[in-house]
Amino acid sequence: MATEGGGGKGTWGKLLDADSESPIDRNDPNYDSGEEPYQLVGSTITDPLDEYKKAVVSIIEEYFSTGDVALAASDLKELGSSEYHSYFIKRLVSIALDRHDKEKEMASVLLSSLYADVISPIQIRDGFFILLESADDLAVDILDAVDILALFLARAVVDDILPPAFLTRAKKALPESSKGVQVIQTAEKSYLSAPHHAELVERRWGGSTHITVEEMKKKISGLLREYVENGDTFEACRCIRELGVSFFHHEVVKRALILAMDIRTSEPLIMKLLKEAAEEGLISSSQMVKGFSRLAETLDDLALDIPSANTLFESLVPKAISEGWLDASFLKSSGEDGGVRAEDEKVKQYKKEIVAIIHEYFLSDDIPELIRSLEDLGVPEYNPLFLKKLITLAMDRKNREKEMASVLLSALHIEIFSTEDIVNGFVLLLESAEDTELDILDASNELALFLARAVIDDVLAPLNLEEIGSKLRPDCSGSETVRMAQSLISARHAGERILRCWGGGTGWAVEDAKDKIAKLLEEYESGGVVSEACQCIRDLGMPFFNHEVVKKALVMAMEKKNDRMLHLLQECFNEGLITINQMTKGFTRIKDGLDDLALDIPNAREKFSFYVEHAQEKGWLLPSFGSSAADGSH
Repeated sequence: MATEGGGGKGTWGKLLDADSESPIDRNDPNYDSGEEPYQLVGSTITDPLDEYKKAVVSIIEEYFSTGDVALAASDLKELGSSEYHSYFIKRLVSIALDRHDKEKEMASVLLSSLYADVISPIQIRDGFFILLESADDLAVDILDAVDILALFLARAVVDDILPPAFLTRAKKALPESSKGVQVIQTAEKSYLSAPHHAELVERRWGGSTHITVEEMKKKISGLLREYVENGDTFEACRCIRELGVSFFHHEVVKRALILAMDIRTSEPLIMKLLKEAAEEGLISSSQMVKGFSRLAETLDDLALDIPSANTLFESLVPKAISEGWLDASFLKSSGEDGGVRAEDEKVKQYKKEIVAIIHEYFLSDDIPELIRSLEDLGVPEYNPLFLKKLITLAMDRKNREKEMASVLLSALHIEIFSTEDIVNGFVLLLESAEDTELDILDASNELALFLARAVIDDVLAPLNLEEIGSKLRPDCSGSETVRMAQSLISARHAGERILRCWGGGTGWAVEDAKDKIAKLLEEYESGGVVSEACQCIRDLGMPFFNHEVVKKALVMAMEKKNDRMLHLLQECFNEGLITINQMTKGFTRIKDGLDDLALDIPNAREKFSFYVEHAQEKGWLLPSFGSSAADGSH
């Protein structure tokens, strides 16, 4: 990768060597040290990756000796060069492979702590993939490398920093006979498919390492018991904060709830503590949900010690939701009629499934995969619930995920969501805005931005905001949010500002993609090569948006009065680059806009009719497209 001011490794050196025909002799009486810089400059231009690798070794060694997660995180941030973080993961695990269990445990804890805050989910995936690729080399020096790497991989899945789907994808991308594939198979068979595998994997590195996690659990139990005795909420919150493990707060939630079930008199105190911790942002909404979820998964085992565990848990959840410190989507909202038990179970199951799908999307950034997963669930009537869950989860995360949620809404609206689904989803979201605000400080502003962004992205029309507002109580905070969104949209240069509201990132992509598509088509039209145009389309990495390529290509073919574009579309279709669905969508969008097109291109209908005939002959279009395209009707 080129850095500012010059090329990559050795580039300046080569340029300078061309001028220095004769070597400088320092013993020469005419020697002038002023002639040296050429050589010095050449020798100081090193590969920034080499510099990065050297620096991270000292960060890792220091971390292994001090155990200071916060220091390691700040050192890594200060180092910059975030594009190389995947190498940090490889280096950290490679060094830990050859150390004691203590360091292996510490390496896993550090990865969990750095996830999303310092190292992006994509870099975590890349880092583990590089590790798998180098498994053959590592196994030469470390006899049990395959088994240890499998455990690191399983631990990353258990700690929710790698999606389970990563294993399948990585397996396909590695040579079948490689050690990397053995690592994945060992992780799947020996660790991830075992009963109670999460406990097994987390406890595997026993001894002194294991003390860090076990010790933490003991400390949590101790501070909770002390709190139940003295009732000092302020002191308990201070102790939780002092633990310095925000990524492990779900354990505080889980253990607190078990204590409330075990010692019935402690329930009011425990509920007060959790509410307080949520309100002051000490325990995040996602950690709270994770704590409740982990407890829900172990209720059957817990019932052996606390016979009424299931009943007690069912009574605690609605209380937590009604007090506003547990996300209402954890269960069907407590305000609704609980009479329809089967429906309630179905919704509960759906919500569980979509949380996994959304988390997987935040990790993989794979929109087509998410759409397939949603279609597989086969309950389009729950689409509004999906929208509500998506935005609620995104609000509790970083700008990257908020941006991804906005981009996903655009894609869902194009592919499978009706405008009515989107409207109803926002209504559900805004109805529970008061609850959301208890968990997320800036919820009202963020919801307004999501709404405004949906209008800028043409997911909603401005009129839909009025429709949403009319379905809400005039005095509720949701109505205020709608008004805020309307004023955001009416501001000058609103479009650009709102598109960049989460700092640009992936989703500025949609606007960006339109420009790139126009450029690549113009380049192809003026004599470019079809294979290069296909590669550019592939490089956009937005397959759900390929209908825009079809639409722009057809308009350009009409304007330029040549049919070269049809050859490109044929090639894209042959390669599976543009699917029949995306092709049909592109043609449909032209069909819908024929009246406007005809104002600029007088023979637009005639040309379009010819293109449709050609497309049907080549099998590009779904039969549902129909042959009445030329008249512009649906």
